[in-house]
Amino acid sequence: MVRLRAAALNHRDVWIQKGQYAGLKYPCIVGSDGAGVVAETGPGVDKSWIGKEVIINPGLSWGDHPAFPSKNFRILGLPDDGTFAEFVKIPLSQVYPKPAHLHFEAAAAIPLAGLTAYRALFSRAGLQAAERVLITGIGGGVALFALQFALAAGAQVYVTSGSDEKISKACEMGAIGGVNYREEGWSKKLVAQAQGFDVIIDSAGGEGFARLVEAAAPGGRLVAYGGTRGAWKEISPQKIFYKQLNIMGTTMGSPKEFGAMLGLMEDKHLQPVIDQVFPFSDAEQAMRKMDNSEQFGKLVLHIG
Repeated sequence: MVRLRAAALNHRDVWIQKGQYAGLKYPCIVGSDGAGVVAETGPGVDKSWIGKEVIINPGLSWGDHPAFPSKNFRILGLPDDGTFAEFVKIPLSQVYPKPAHLHFEAAAAIPLAGLTAYRALFSRAGLQAAERVLITGIGGGVALFALQFALAAGAQVYVTSGSDEKISKACEMGAIGGVNYREEGWSKKLVAQAQGFDVIIDSAGGEGFARLVEAAAPGGRLVAYGGTRGAWKEISPQKIFYKQLNIMGTTMGSPKEFGAMLGLMEDKHLQPVIDQVFPFSDAEQAMRKMDNSEQFGKLVLHIG
C-alpha cells in the first residue's frame, strides 16, 4: 500500500473520463503515474519497504517476452484503481526506489511518458549518438522525455509543433531547430534544416505521417506511439522500400526498460518538465487543461 504524495496526468485519463477508451469500467479511479511512501505491506512481503520513498511502474503484467506485452498486460488506472487517490494498492514488483535527486512531484511525472519515450528511442529505434532525431508534437509528456533522452544520448534533435512558442522552448532545452506543422511545406523545411532524419518519434499519425516518411533519411526508423490525428494516408510504398525504412509501433515498456529509464534519469540528473502543479482538490481543472492541450510538460497533482 503506497501513500501517494503526487500523481500526474496523461491523455489516457481524459479519454477514460470521456468514455473514449477500450475496456471502460465504472466506477473507476483513474491515474497511472504516482510517487509516494510505502505505508503497509502484505503477508510475506519484506517489512523494510515500509517508509521507503517510491515511484510506481504503471505497466502491470508485461510478461516474459521483451518484444511485446502479454495478453494480461494492463495499465494502472483502468481496470485497476489508479493514482488519483490518497492510497493505492500495487504489487511490490511495480514499485522502485524514487530517484534521490527528484522531489515527489517530479518523480510522479515520469512513469508512463518516460517509459514510452525510452522504449521508443532505445529499444525500438536503437538510437545512436550523433544521429538526427525528429520528435513531433513537442510539449506533450512523451515528446519532452524523448527530447531529453535523445539529447542525453548525444543526438541532434529537431521538433515539430503547432505552436511557435513550444518550438522556441524546445530549442531552449537543446533542440537544434523545428518547424510549425501548420505552415505550408513544413516537411520540406525540416529536410532543409537537417538533410533527413535517422530517427523519427511520432504521436500524431494522420495525413502528416506521409510527410514524415518523406523526411526520413535512408535507413531511417520511424516509431509511432500515438495516433491523435487518425489513420495514416497516402503513404508511398516505394519511398519506404527504396529508402530501406523501418516503421515500428510502441507503447509503454517492460520492467527492465523501466529500471533502465530510471537509471538514465539518475545518471544524467534529468528533471522532468512540469507545466503546472495543482492541489489534489483541483484535479478537474487539471483534466480540462490536459483536454485543451495547453500544457508544455506534465500536469501534476500534489496529494501530500
